[in-house]
Parts: sequence; structure tokens; C-alpha cells
Amino acid sequence: MGCTMVGVLFTEVVETSAAVAATRSRLAKVAALAEPVRRMSTPAVVSFLVGVPSQGRIGAGYRTVQAIAPPPAERPQLTVSEVDEALGGYAAISGRGAARRRVEALTALFGRATEAEQDFLRRLLTGELRQGALEGVMLDAIARAAEVPGEVVRRAFMLSGSLPGTAVAALAGEAALAAFRLEVGRPVRPMLASPAESLPAALAELGPCVVEHKLDGARIQVHRSGDEVRVFTRTLREITATVPELVELVRGLPCTSAVLDGETLALDDDGKPRPFQETMSRFGALLEATPAGPRTSVGGARELLLSPFFFDCLHLDGVDLLDEPLRVRLAALREAAGDHVIPGAVEPDEPRAAQVLAAALAAGQEGVVVKSLESVYAAGRRGRSWQKVKPVHALDLVVLGVEWGSGRRQGLLSNLHLGARDPDGGPPVMVGKTFKGLTDELLAWQTRELLARATDRGDWLVTVRPELVVEVELDGVQVSPRYPGGVALRFARVVRYRPDKGPAEADTIDAVRALLPKGGDPSAGATPDPAP
Repeated sequence: MGCTMVGVLFTEVVETSAAVAATRSRLAKVAALAEPVRRMSTPAVVSFLVGVPSQGRIGAGYRTVQAIAPPPAERPQLTVSEVDEALGGYAAISGRGAARRRVEALTALFGRATEAEQDFLRRLLTGELRQGALEGVMLDAIARAAEVPGEVVRRAFMLSGSLPGTAVAALAGEAALAAFRLEVGRPVRPMLASPAESLPAALAELGPCVVEHKLDGARIQVHRSGDEVRVFTRTLREITATVPELVELVRGLPCTSAVLDGETLALDDDGKPRPFQETMSRFGALLEATPAGPRTSVGGARELLLSPFFFDCLHLDGVDLLDEPLRVRLAALREAAGDHVIPGAVEPDEPRAAQVLAAALAAGQEGVVVKSLESVYAAGRRGRSWQKVKPVHALDLVVLGVEWGSGRRQGLLSNLHLGARDPDGGPPVMVGKTFKGLTDELLAWQTRELLARATDRGDWLVTVRPELVVEVELDGVQVSPRYPGGVALRFARVVRYRPDKGPAEADTIDAVRALLPKGGDPSAGATPDPAP
């Protein structure tokens, strides 16, 4: 489909964002987003609507942004293109007097904005609008705006990794979307696993399958073309320069080109995984965001060697394998990765699968992942064809706020308010609180990090931007009217923060509700949930 694009006023984006936030209906969100996308003349429309500047982080600090408050314009006048150009110009300012010139540039932009537009800009620049969960809704809106099939749009996004780029292609027509191909060197959004009810249930649901160790490591995706190797995290951040041992190993594999999906972790002398934070400390910029437990020094972290374990092959020697069933991809993986394939068993019966789970736990791993051998690689999606089995319930949740501690925790931020991701793109849904599992070091770290993300600092509660993901273990979930999602966590305790995950990869409210005892109804009343 062709499309005649005209300019979109910035106020339309602001109004659309407010309309999306005001409804819980996915269809209403899609309809609201589709209209400005249909008429966009710049892909910044899509960036702004999912809560990020098109340039990414532009270096505007929270205090700087909040301090800029010129009198607002009386009527809307800014276009999206003008705002995007102004933010790009701000990001490009450097050299002598850069701080002053940046303030002047931002003040000039805010001075041309209405009060509502100024508020939107502040939240856009400080990350308060960032809702990765809105990606799925935006993809549906792009498909609706361009009148093309949703599956074609989702596949293009999987391969490009860019929502704005996908929108531009969609508006140009289905052929432009079909032109996206897996490109060695450009990361693909990773396929994700859903929690399983149990190992027997996963085996029964998936049929012919592979059962693999679920490693307590960090997700990686490696791309090799000849001697050039690039390594990416699950959030598609490139970390090649920080992991030379992985680069060297992949360069030595018996192939000329490959895209491999896997995990990496640091092992101790007995071959068991070192603490998760020691693996994460190798990931360059993530070092300062690695709070779980005692941290090694930078020098010590650099001396740790990472070991890769691959579980999927998306491309091998010129052949793309994304659309091939897993059994074909595993054959290619064994050919390419040899001894570096993750431990597991193909088509095990239930006793053999139980042995794999026991072996994984004995090795210090988290559990197993059960995967259908007929599944294609559905990048960026958490479907049922991959299911993870752990001996205890665990969830990745978003920190929404935190209460000041008392007693020996006086002056520290302690009791965390936890939210699950809304799969329809709304704000995270609060499901519980916990202060359990927090070491003194972790308390100090989260106090510093959460205050840096504070949007409201009260005498009792500090509300924060929903950016940090924390892994919690829990005894279960129960129906509760106490929280908006109708469910509450039972005896949750912090395991660690997950700097390798963003809010868009947190578990959904549906995943939390799936842990309810059979027959549980989140809309029914319940006894009060246990105190955190």
C-alpha cells in the first residue's frame, strides 16, 4: 500500500499518548496509535509514542530537565519533525560551554511548547514515558495504519529490531516489509520461554521436544562473518569489545558464517556457575548496574573467563534457518558449535527428562527449558513452544516504588513495590511488596539507584521510573483485592536485580495469574495477602 504522508503536530502525539494511557482496551490503544502513524512524515512519531527520543538517550539529566520551566506557549505550534530536530541538535552539542548551550537549546524548545507538551517532553526525556510493553500494541497499530498483515509487520520488526524503521517500511507497502532479511551482524530479537506448570505438563503439551539446562547466565547472540565476530546481549546491546575470549572462540568454530543464540557464564574450578553478578560484571557498561551480592573488583572481573553454551542456530554458512523447525536448527548447531552446545536430551521420556532436570540443579543451574522440536524461531515473543521449568516459582518484576526503612534500615530504601508487565501496553500492574532477601550491600545499592530514578520523594514512599527489573522467588500467588491485578505474591523474596533485562522483558500479569491455584479467580474476593 502506498501512503501520502503529511506532517503530524506534536500536540497530536501528546493527545494520543494520553488517550492510550487512559484506556485498558487493547483495541482502543491500537486505534488511537494507528491514526498518527498513518499520517506520519517522520519515524520520530513512532519513537515518541513508545516513549523514547529517536536518538535514544540524548544526555539530558533528570535535574536539568526538571529545572527548565519557561512560560508555556498559548497554542500548539510544534511539529514532530521540529521537536525531533531540536533533540538531535541538543545531543550534538559538545565542547567549551556545552552545558550552558544545552540548557539554552532545551529552554528554547520548551518555550515553544504548550503546558501539556512541556509535561510530555519532561517525561520523554527522563524515561517516564518509556513503555517497552507498548511495542506489541504499536506493531498492531502499524499494521492497521498501513493495512498490511500483522504477522508480516512482526516479522519485519524481528529482523530489523527497529519500530520506526518497521513503520516506514509498512507505509511503503508489503513488499518493503518482505525485503527485511536476517543480516549477519545485525542482532535479531531473542525468542523467549514461558513458565511451565510442571515438567510433566510441558512434556505432554509440547510432544516431541528437547529438554535443555536453563543456565544461570546471561543471554548472548553471536554473529560471525569470516573473521569478523560480534556479540550482543538480550537487549541487543553490543558487548564485543568486553568479551574477547568469546570472540576468539567463535572465530575458531568450523564455519565461515553463523548466527548463534545461547548463554554465557563464568565457571568456578569445579565447572559450576559463579554468582550471576560476576558474569554480568564482564559486560562493560552493565558493571555499575550489577548489584546482586558481593561484587568483584573491575580488575578481578576482567580476569574471569566466560564460557559460552549455545542452544540455537539461526544462520549457518549462507543459509538462513529462522523458519526451519528446531530439530533442523539443532542439527546445524551441533555442526557449528560442537562441544559448546548446551547440555540436554532430545526426545526424552519423562524419567529421562527428570534426570536432565536433576542434573541441571546439581550443576548449580536454574532448571530446564522444554522446547518443541517443530517450533520455528519466533523472535521477540514469549510463546508456549518454549517452556521453562524451575523448582521454585520465580518472576522478573519491575520496581515501581520503594518505602524508607526503619530500625537498622533507617535512611535506606527497603520495601520494594513490584509490578508485572501489562501485555496490552499499559503501565506495570502492582502485585506485591517485599523487603526480604536484601543484603546490606544490596540495600545501599538500591537506595542509590532508586533515588536516581525517583519521580516523587515522600517521607514514606519514593516513586520511581519503572526501569529496573528484579528477580524474586515466591511461595505462590493468591487472589487479592489489595492490588489492581487482583492477585498478590505470597512471601516474595529478592534473588537479584537483572541488569540484562529491561521492563519489556518482565513477566506479565497473565504469567503471575497463571501461578494461582486451580480455580483461583482474580476478580473474586480473598483473604488479605500475607504481610511482606
